[in-house]
Amino acid sequence: MDRTIAEAYFSALDRHFADFMVELAGETSQDRQRSLWLAASLVSASVGRGHVCLNLREIAGQPVSREEDGEERPLLVCPKLDDWINSLRGQSVVGSPGEFKPLVLDKKQRLYLYRYWFYEQQLSESILAMAKEHPLNVDVEMIAEGLKRFFPGTGEATNWQCIAAIHAVMNRFTVISGGPGTGKTHTVGRILALLIEQAKDDPPAIALAAPTGKAAARLTDMVRAIKEDLDCSSMVKALIPEKASTIHRLLGTIYGGKTFRHNKSNPLPFDIIVVDEASMVDLPLMAKLASALHDSSRLLLLGDKDQLASVEPGAAFGDICDGGSTNTFSGVFAESVKDLLSVEVPQQKIGESALTDSIVVLQKSYRFGTESGIGLLASAVKESRLSDALDLLKGKEHDDVFWRHVPPVGSLGIAVEECFYAFYADYFSTRSPEEAMFLFDRFRLLCALRYGPYGASALNQTIEHMCQRAGLIPAGDRWYKCRPVMITRNDYHLKLFNGDVGIVFPDQETGGQLRVYFPADGGGFRRILPGRIKEHETVYAMTVHKSQGSEFDRVVLLLPDRPSRVVTRELVYTAITRAKKSVEVWGTEDVLRQGLSQTTRRESGLRDMLYGGKGSENRE
Repeated sequence: MDRTIAEAYFSALDRHFADFMVELAGETSQDRQRSLWLAASLVSASVGRGHVCLNLREIAGQPVSREEDGEERPLLVCPKLDDWINSLRGQSVVGSPGEFKPLVLDKKQRLYLYRYWFYEQQLSESILAMAKEHPLNVDVEMIAEGLKRFFPGTGEATNWQCIAAIHAVMNRFTVISGGPGTGKTHTVGRILALLIEQAKDDPPAIALAAPTGKAAARLTDMVRAIKEDLDCSSMVKALIPEKASTIHRLLGTIYGGKTFRHNKSNPLPFDIIVVDEASMVDLPLMAKLASALHDSSRLLLLGDKDQLASVEPGAAFGDICDGGSTNTFSGVFAESVKDLLSVEVPQQKIGESALTDSIVVLQKSYRFGTESGIGLLASAVKESRLSDALDLLKGKEHDDVFWRHVPPVGSLGIAVEECFYAFYADYFSTRSPEEAMFLFDRFRLLCALRYGPYGASALNQTIEHMCQRAGLIPAGDRWYKCRPVMITRNDYHLKLFNGDVGIVFPDQETGGQLRVYFPADGGGFRRILPGRIKEHETVYAMTVHKSQGSEFDRVVLLLPDRPSRVVTRELVYTAITRAKKSVEVWGTEDVLRQGLSQTTRRESGLRDMLYGGKGSENRE
């Protein structure tokens, strides 16, 4: 491969990996070397962009493209499919599923790095094993009595929260998906009470977990509040844990690597594991969690299938939910629902996967009423109804959604100062880390892009310079009071993980020396010396991806001034649903129109492994 062409398309990491594969494969013809080098480079680049595998069928015979738009490069065209497949199958470094080779090529022409094929296999086997188990022995009369206490009438024709609870009590694996305010955590609190009551004199050990420290802190706060309202004995309430941890801490990270103390050989000592914000969990972590369960453990996943996928490779939660139908169940489970609730639910078609039984999608939002602009806008975006979305944003009927035509690059800084200076002036006047964190979390500027004039990096510089000019920040100081920082790479020694956000503040216990305050599992803060914080960035503004698992009173979404493949329906939906009280979109109609017509797609074979090729993407 010509170095000039290679450098135009692939990172140094991708090129070095491809070089290594060619070297490892040994002597062969130049055509076969080129075929292998290109495939290895592309699969490495695909994983870097969040895909689990490379779909050769889709790119064979096509010019290679990159995420950036409009950049001219020398033409690089992929081989024809049959020629490419035949060439790869004859290489010593390429194997079939189940073979221990660096690259795995499956029957549907998907090329994997071995470890990612293994993660998919591991996760699918774990999930299907749990989903296929017969309903567990339960006290039906006790369930019926508990359902009446915990789930009084909601006004819905079908109470999907109640149905999710029935499934979770009767089965080992349950997925509860729903948008903001649909009551996922509310439901799981009642599920835990039902399970504790079922256990009688042998109470279950329960763990609560989330992907990030911020999400774990939110889960802790919500469970504490929910427990107070439960109509059950104080003994049952006492057995529901209040403290949630990160998944990494739950599994027990071993410093210096990505392995964990708890695994298949040393399973977690819990009977019930609840994971909130599961859409943020990448494929490797989800696979490691599932393999660390006891043979009798229950796993409850909570999330929103319509949000963006995880930052790291895979879209495990979305793939698990992608069975092709919503809220359809087996005849056995449908009969149980009818017996307990006198309600009939849709039944699966013959031949559908047992997994669809395990997935319940909550329909009703209790946070956003029928007249909520945020709720209506989220629905319009989720359903790609551009005209309705623009009418909501530009109209005057709702006081919680707003539209602003994005300013040109030359005047963007002026617009930022006009709109946000007052907020940051208040923020820098806070007198404690608690007050600073509380105020900081009330507002966030979310960017679709990371780089470029409308990207988070540029906006962070703009806001920091604005605050320096106003005297809020000492010029030239890297560490200063109220500087918000976000971890950009896992630090297993400090137990800080990618996406964790902290605030710099004077520590009164050390005479006012600066410390970085990070929310601690279970509440409070961890104080860390700034010099110990390694890879991080200032985070007045953040990308929408990094905002997952967080909520803010007010959100401003900054879209670029021209269309980008990064702007998708899921990205806009995720940004809007971070807002609790108001959301303002800065953009152009063209950018929003194209964004709502594009969906975020992660190449993966997990859907096929779980549903036998019958997921929604494979249906007519």
